[in-house]
Amino acid sequence: MINILAVDDEEHILRLIKNALVKEGYRVTAVSDPLELGKLKLSEYHLILLDVMMPGKDGFALCEEIRDVVDCPILFLTAKTKEADLMKGLGIGGDDYIAKPFGIGELRARVAAHLRRETREKKQAVSVGGVQFLLKAKKVKYMEKEIDFTKSEYAICEYLAMNHGQVFSKDRIYEHVFGYDKESDNSVITEHIKNIRAKCQRAGLEPIETVWGIGYRWK
Repeated sequence: MINILAVDDEEHILRLIKNALVKEGYRVTAVSDPLELGKLKLSEYHLILLDVMMPGKDGFALCEEIRDVVDCPILFLTAKTKEADLMKGLGIGGDDYIAKPFGIGELRARVAAHLRRETREKKQAVSVGGVQFLLKAKKVKYMEKEIDFTKSEYAICEYLAMNHGQVFSKDRIYEHVFGYDKESDNSVITEHIKNIRAKCQRAGLEPIETVWGIGYRWK
């Protein structure tokens, strides 16, 4: 069974999340005190929902603390949708965010999309312009050195690189990578692309080109 961890200091939000996701067949652990996470075996969870604004320890701090010990998607629940906040959350290892207030349908769709992406089977390695994609391991190497992408960053790179030369809109990238086929959030893709570019530049690469008014392509 799929195990999901939801952390939010608002009890009514936790009840909403748990009721909605349990009906989808998931096992949900609801935690209202972020300081209680130390008592849990985090490696058992397939997806984690973190509220950003919590007393004691906020969602960003929690993400930084646990990202080294969990490999699953981390989704932020937040009313903070300014660019700086998005950059921070995605830069420290978050995969996506759900803006408050959110509907049950959106919550279910986002969760299902991220879980579906985690189970996609990859079997081979592919080289594109000297950049090696280890598809099964979800890793990228250039000049024999690994570029340390998050899972979401890797998925975006893989999608663009496997279709290099083609231009994709932010909506198309979001739908393919996260599998959420309703209203996407362009700002998530924008911030992931910024992080990808920064990491590539440090490795001596500039593979992603912006086609103004349309989207992005892998050169």
